[in-house]
Amino acid sequence: MKKIREHPIILLLIINILVGLWTFQNYGLSWDEPLFYDYANALGYAYSPAEWFSGDFNLENAFGSSGTDHANRGPAYILLARPAVSLIESFGVDNAPAWHLVNFLTFQLGVYLLYRLAKKWMSKPAAVVSAALFAWQPLLWGHSFINPKDPPFLVFFLGAVCFGFELVESIAENKNNKISKTILSAFFLGIATSIRVLGPLAGVLVGFYALSQIRKGTLVTFIKHLFAYALLTILIAFICWPYLWTNPIQKFIEVFGFMSDNPTQLKVLFLGNIYLADELPRRYLPVLLGYTLTEPVWFLSVTGLCLGFWKSNIKQRFALALALLWFVIPAIYVVLRSPPMYDGFRHFLFMLPPIFIFTGVVFEKLFEILKSCWVTISLAALLLAPGILGALQLHPYEYAYYNSFTGGTSGAFRTYETEFWLTCYREAVLEFNQKAPRDTQLFVRREPYIAQYYAGANITIRDYRTEFGKISSGDFVLVNTRTNEDLKTFHDAPVFLTVKRGTAVFCEIKQIP
Repeated sequence: MKKIREHPIILLLIINILVGLWTFQNYGLSWDEPLFYDYANALGYAYSPAEWFSGDFNLENAFGSSGTDHANRGPAYILLARPAVSLIESFGVDNAPAWHLVNFLTFQLGVYLLYRLAKKWMSKPAAVVSAALFAWQPLLWGHSFINPKDPPFLVFFLGAVCFGFELVESIAENKNNKISKTILSAFFLGIATSIRVLGPLAGVLVGFYALSQIRKGTLVTFIKHLFAYALLTILIAFICWPYLWTNPIQKFIEVFGFMSDNPTQLKVLFLGNIYLADELPRRYLPVLLGYTLTEPVWFLSVTGLCLGFWKSNIKQRFALALALLWFVIPAIYVVLRSPPMYDGFRHFLFMLPPIFIFTGVVFEKLFEILKSCWVTISLAALLLAPGILGALQLHPYEYAYYNSFTGGTSGAFRTYETEFWLTCYREAVLEFNQKAPRDTQLFVRREPYIAQYYAGANITIRDYRTEFGKISSGDFVLVNTRTNEDLKTFHDAPVFLTVKRGTAVFCEIKQIP
């Protein structure tokens, strides 16, 4: 108990991990997962000395069956996570839930890192409540299981900023742990850079923080350690990204340009209209930021930001300003540049941690004003409650959360995308296995490989798009509601079963008359 009082984040992490262990097998595969995990399985080829000297080494073999789609996506996270997944599978856990558990545990590292960084501006109790508010956002909780791309980038970007700031402070205060801090901060920045080309932004924030900390007599020390930091970061990013090996600079520039444009033909449901991803209105990100986080977040965050600048010293204010830039730079880029956006704003989840750090400043002030421990705990519980209740109501589709400002997920249905990643296929197909007649054909409107993972022996999965002409009376069609596809697919056919939460329908299986 003494250790928990000294480090309250331990209690939060224990609660989160216990809930995760209880529920991780409930989550279905998402649209992006199977091919990405195939990429993870193929990566070992690139690191095999036997293959290097075999005489016919071909780096393309390291990119899996979706090389044209995933080769230029940095694989650092799946490279690190694959051994842990294999270990969990050795206990009899299927591949998909094993990945989901590892993804979730990685996110818990991010919860700890947010707490650790938040302590720069507030007490431990305030930092742990802000970390809880962050962890218990249904949007983030849901993504933490089924999304092996964006939450891991958030975690390593957060770690790069956290340990980068600590490195700068160690140099400025001439502490003995400068070498270990250099290695740790470079590791997180190198992995973040390999996952996504926006990773170096964390290094830029650390660089600005270093400029603010340089004092007379410390310049040479700063240059020496920051040079080692940059060099080690580049080395780690290069080692963890086989795609760069043949021509590092040219290919990194190529990837940066590709990711900046993010070309896609995907369609997006927004404000009740269907848009192409590159034609969305500028208000797309601000609207989703307002509707997909719980109700108290923005009030607490803006208030905390004002309080933070008012009560902090100059050093804290500068660090707080850099945290604000962490959010503002990507937000301004999206609003002004209008890059293609889809799947909510999942590509920019990494910009959220500062929002929750600012909320902690308010909790700190409340703890000073409210003398009663029980009143403080009750108020914190009240502010955390919307996220907890939202997650309970939507499980295992927490990422489809919308707050009460838009009527919840039920109110957002047919106006915004909800369960856009087709994880509902798991629930639909598992139920269909029990109810379907023998030797049934199930035509899947989109991504049939997800349904195939869960289909029983009596179900034949067919691809709706390539085998449409083979559909006959009595067959079944699985269709999702992304961009209202269910309304365009056998609209009048009777519904055999539905997966929904509240009045929001996520997918349906229809039987052809």
